[in-house]
Amino acid sequence: MISPIRFKNNFVFFALVALIISCKPAQEKEMPAEKSERKIAVVIHGGAGNITREGIDSISEAAYRERLNAALDTAYSILESGGESSQAVLAAITLMENSPLFNAGKGAVFTSTGENELDASIMRGDDLNAGAVAGVKTIKNPILAAYEVMLNSPHVMLVRGGAEEFAKEQGLEIVEPSYFYTEKRAGQLDRVKRLEKEHGTVGAVAVDQNGNICAATSTGGMTNKKWGRVGDSPIIGAGTYANNKTCGFSGTGHGEYYIRVAAAHDVSALMEYKGLSVLDASQTVMNKIGDMGATGGMIALDQFGNVAMPFNTSGMFRGYKKAGESVVVKLFGDE
Repeated sequence: MISPIRFKNNFVFFALVALIISCKPAQEKEMPAEKSERKIAVVIHGGAGNITREGIDSISEAAYRERLNAALDTAYSILESGGESSQAVLAAITLMENSPLFNAGKGAVFTSTGENELDASIMRGDDLNAGAVAGVKTIKNPILAAYEVMLNSPHVMLVRGGAEEFAKEQGLEIVEPSYFYTEKRAGQLDRVKRLEKEHGTVGAVAVDQNGNICAATSTGGMTNKKWGRVGDSPIIGAGTYANNKTCGFSGTGHGEYYIRVAAAHDVSALMEYKGLSVLDASQTVMNKIGDMGATGGMIALDQFGNVAMPFNTSGMFRGYKKAGESVVVKLFGDE
């Protein structure tokens, strides 16, 4: 500390103070995200992985883009008409669950025993209420079951038979397990057993006119998974999270690593406690997952319509639509 002596020359005093300050180590502080007028927005993903221009024919590419655009348009129209963010994300994910293109609902991948076990979760950012189901085999749209758990159950997560019985009581559509069978996914199981690994999910995050954020995720899990494996998608704070103070988040990739780092909550915490922007917070967590040797991607959205969509694979099915801007849909890493 400076000794409380009287300096006859003020210039000497201020010069000494400046010298002391300059000797302190520099502290780099992440600037808070630039705030702007709140705007409605929705962002979605359909899984990340080995998605390349060479690996997808033009017909398949067009089909993916059409479905992503349809999900965005449907969700955004709900927001634009004053609907809640929860209804917007439900609409987007239901459309993707009903398509065999994605690893969720109809397009769910197969377990090692040739079955389909589906997971889903949803969370609201205004009251932090959440619902999830895991390991279900007969619920046509698992995301709707997760929503019912959030609204009409004292619990956050229900699994397997209990989740299916609850879904029946709520009047949701129940199907035979054969509904989820597709030749494409059956073929992937055979290939994975011999060689490769495959994973992916669908997700959506939206902010409505009231500034309320909602995030949701649905998946068929990982091809060839065993022993009742459950990944990050139905786990609040790992694969899904929403908080009006910060952002909504949905992840896709190697779920075990998202669970280990509590990826979804970590993004929110970096924003709340360090003042990072949604883009910087998401990229920080994506880098952390990559440093662990895992692959995947994530989407996040704050109250001001700022979008983040980082991934460390060759591609990720992704897109967003927000007030005053044209819809954006991307598949490949070079877009």
